[in-house]
Amino acid sequence: MNYNQFGFTPKKSAIDAALAVKKYIEEGMRHGHTAILVGLDVKSAFDAAWWPSILNTLKEFHCPKKLYSLAKSYLSERTAIFTTNSMQMERAVTKGCPQRSCCGPGFWNIQYSSLLNLEFGKRTKAVSYADDLLITVKADTVREAENHANIEISKITKWTKDNKISFNEQKSNAMVVTRKKRRENKEVSVYLNNKPLEQVNNIKYLGIIMDSKLNFREHIMCTAGKCTKLIHALAKSAKLSQGLNNEAINTIYKEAILPLMLYGAPIWIGAMGKKCSKIL
Repeated sequence: MNYNQFGFTPKKSAIDAALAVKKYIEEGMRHGHTAILVGLDVKSAFDAAWWPSILNTLKEFHCPKKLYSLAKSYLSERTAIFTTNSMQMERAVTKGCPQRSCCGPGFWNIQYSSLLNLEFGKRTKAVSYADDLLITVKADTVREAENHANIEISKITKWTKDNKISFNEQKSNAMVVTRKKRRENKEVSVYLNNKPLEQVNNIKYLGIIMDSKLNFREHIMCTAGKCTKLIHALAKSAKLSQGLNNEAINTIYKEAILPLMLYGAPIWIGAMGKKCSKIL
C-alpha cells in the first residue's frame, strides 16, 4: 500500500496527513520554491469504487491466489433490489464499497493506491486520507508550478477514465502558496476535465485551514470564532437554567471547547509564536 494513504491505516491519522503536506511545502519554501495545492473531490466517493479496478490492483500487488479468489468471489454476481408495494426491480452491481462493512475501507485503499502510485514528478506529492486527495507541486516560479500541476492533473484524469471514477471540478480547487516578496502574477489556470479550477486563498483540508502563506492565521481566527460562539451559547443556556455548577462547566470545557481549540495543534502551533510553542 502507498505510504501517502493515511485513511484506514494503522497508526496514521488525519493530522498526520495534513502534517505531511505542511512539511513538504515548508521544505520547498526554505529553498525559495513556490507551491500549488490542488484539492480534488471525488464524485460519490465509496460508491464509485470499480470492482475490476480493485481486482486488477490486487494482481499488481501479487495478492495470494486464495485471497484473490475470495475477493473475486465477493465482488461477483451481486445485485441490488428495490421493492415497493406494487413492483420489484433488480440490477447487477459492478462497483461500490459497502459502507460500514469490514472490507469496504480495504477495497477502497487498494484501488486508490493505484492512483497514488502514478509516476508523479520529483517535486510533486500526493497525500490522501481515504478519498480526500491533495496534490502539492512545488517549483521555482508560479508559472513553472502551474505547468507541472497541469501535467500531474492530466495523469490523474487518465487514471479516472481507466478506473471509472470521476472528480467533481466544481468542488475541487487550487491555491498558490508562497512567501516571496517579489511581485509576480499569482493567478494560475489549473484544469480538470478541461475546465479551470477555482483559485482560492485558503483550502480546508481535513479540518485544517491552509492559507496562501501557510501561516495558519485564518485557521486560528476561525477556531477562536467557533469557541466564542459556543461559550456565548453555553452562557445563554446557563442563564435560562439559573446557572450551571462548576462540575458541569468543567465537563463542558473539557469535552466541547478544549478538543475544538486543540484540534490540529501540531500543525498550526508555530503560528502562535515561539514563546507560546515553548510553553505548550
